[in-house]
Amino acid sequence: MNSDSTKRTQTRGSVLKTTTWGALIASALTLAVLGFGRHSSIPNPGGVRTASQPTVTAASAKPVGTAGQNPGQNQAVTARSNASQETFAATPALIASARNSGQATLAPSHSGATAPSTSQPALEQASSTGAAPDPQALIAAKIAPDLKGIDPNKPVDVIVQFNTVPNASDLANAEAQSKADLSVISAKLVTVQGGNLSALASASSIAYISPDRTVHSSTNHAVTAVNSDIATANGWNGAGVGVAVVDSGMGSPNWDLNTDNNASSRVVYSQSFVPGDNSSGDPYGHGTYISSLVAGNGYSSLNNGTYPDFYRGVAPEAQIINLRALDASGAGTDSNVIAAIQQAINLKNTYNIGVINLSLSRPIFESYTQDPLDQAVEAAWKAGIVVVAAAGNMGEYYETGTQGYATIGVPGNDPYVITVGATNTHGSANQTAQTMTSYSSKGPTMVDHVVKPDLVAPGNAVVSRQVANGNAMSAAYPALNVYPCNSSATVCGSQYGSSRYMTLSGTSMSTAVVSGVAALVLQQNPNYTPDQVKAVLMRTAWKGFGQYTAATDLGTGVVYTIEQDIFTVGAGAVDAMAALNNTTVPPSYLGAAKSPVAVYNSYNNTVSLSSSSAIWGNSVVWGNSVVWGNSVVWGNSVVWGNSVVWGNSVVWGNSVVWGNSVLHGNSVVWSNSHKGVGDAN
Repeated sequence: MNSDSTKRTQTRGSVLKTTTWGALIASALTLAVLGFGRHSSIPNPGGVRTASQPTVTAASAKPVGTAGQNPGQNQAVTARSNASQETFAATPALIASARNSGQATLAPSHSGATAPSTSQPALEQASSTGAAPDPQALIAAKIAPDLKGIDPNKPVDVIVQFNTVPNASDLANAEAQSKADLSVISAKLVTVQGGNLSALASASSIAYISPDRTVHSSTNHAVTAVNSDIATANGWNGAGVGVAVVDSGMGSPNWDLNTDNNASSRVVYSQSFVPGDNSSGDPYGHGTYISSLVAGNGYSSLNNGTYPDFYRGVAPEAQIINLRALDASGAGTDSNVIAAIQQAINLKNTYNIGVINLSLSRPIFESYTQDPLDQAVEAAWKAGIVVVAAAGNMGEYYETGTQGYATIGVPGNDPYVITVGATNTHGSANQTAQTMTSYSSKGPTMVDHVVKPDLVAPGNAVVSRQVANGNAMSAAYPALNVYPCNSSATVCGSQYGSSRYMTLSGTSMSTAVVSGVAALVLQQNPNYTPDQVKAVLMRTAWKGFGQYTAATDLGTGVVYTIEQDIFTVGAGAVDAMAALNNTTVPPSYLGAAKSPVAVYNSYNNTVSLSSSSAIWGNSVVWGNSVVWGNSVVWGNSVVWGNSVVWGNSVVWGNSVVWGNSVLHGNSVVWSNSHKGVGDAN
């Protein structure tokens, strides 16, 4: 992409725009197609993780309860113990443990492996009648359901799991040929004629036979880095939760936002608040992208050509309420957005709206206690809706000597809402690979000095759905398009089909990720208040950032040195599984999780946190060191660091840092959607 693509359009008036930074992906991703068996999988090399459901096989496995509702028995991951023949659900805690160990799924070592037992229903039926188990029923129970009815005359690759050390005759009798040892799960990959499956299953040493199933590589790195792929594998997918996306509209058709069987749309309501334009469509392209990152199921990436990856969103069963407030250029006004927020409040009970996503911002011009947009988001918060807002993309704003500090926009400056900054996963699916981006806006907020952002999430070079028939963003910047590939996914381009996805960067993307995670938490805990959701997400966030990092803006080539302090990373990077595993229930009252205020002491040049909230402070469970980490906050609420923010009169003053029109004109709110190339991976 040409460097001039980073230029920002100067727009006069009270304008809101999206918080996206378009990014060019120069190299194609290779589609990783992995096979896995019912019992477990080998460790995933290179940190690549799969979206398949893990299973637990240790005989000592115990059920681990989770707060709130069970997502459904049919979604439970089960495991069997030879010793007790009991069935347990693989819980988020166990799955998270596997993720932390680097395993794609849960599996013991070979020496401690326990093979799956013979079918429990068959044994129970025999026990209830007093008769010996029917041999044919026992053999059939060893064969996976998706192998039933297979062509008996064609060979099939299957994974054979063993109860005991296999004999060569076990395979030879069924004319099966071994292709690979899977010793970590006491299994072999073998080829066998379909008609010989029963003969193979009749061997007493064989516990279970399943096809060598194809597993697509786990969605966006953004989704995997926050562990929401594991959450989805365990049944937490946002089902029943409504997410109101206030943005540039929704393109149609968008099969990624249909039900799994493609029978109906999960976009349950649409309305435009753009003056003179009643269409709820998406000529700009930003709203479709954001909604799909929140709740897309990746349908088009599986069924409309061979794409480099599987582009599923964070909460792939959530419902979307499409409230268009931005025009064809991605801009809008305070009144547009406020009207949309009001409608979300009105529709809350009708569509169970639990989250409002605001991937937009504008500069601060007064205290949040006076700003009308801030008051609107507080009204939604008080109505019981979690509001997630972009921090903004002004982290590279150095003109006043603040090195990007005090650049949080509205409504992200409001202490009630969850404000999100953007990290870079550097092309990795690993949570620990995250570092801060050069463009992510930093706190504290101007005028009120509220500690922001609250959280950060992946936002650099993220892929999501675009409008099928084109949009202004991809038309102006064709390099944003992600095209399907040849059958081996080695060469991609327009010759293989139309682009249905695009790559963008910015705090818009990270905001959508956190909105999706919030939907998962509300699915599990439907009675949680917005303050409880915010507190849990902040407390359980990943806090492993180093003190400094460097980020290169690909549009300008400028290298930025970033101090990853409390005003840059907030409480840390959102972690879906950690949030779902949380067992400590925070206070539920309004304002319990209001972001604290940073207080500068010019006498000793220190900054401390001040809050009336019961959550922050010196509490053992919800204290500052717990929420923000010991590397960020020391002792009696004193913030650690020697950044330029300390003692900077611009940051700690009561005036606006950018005056009337330094940032995009007078009172401009960008949907934080810039068409640059983001940061280098």
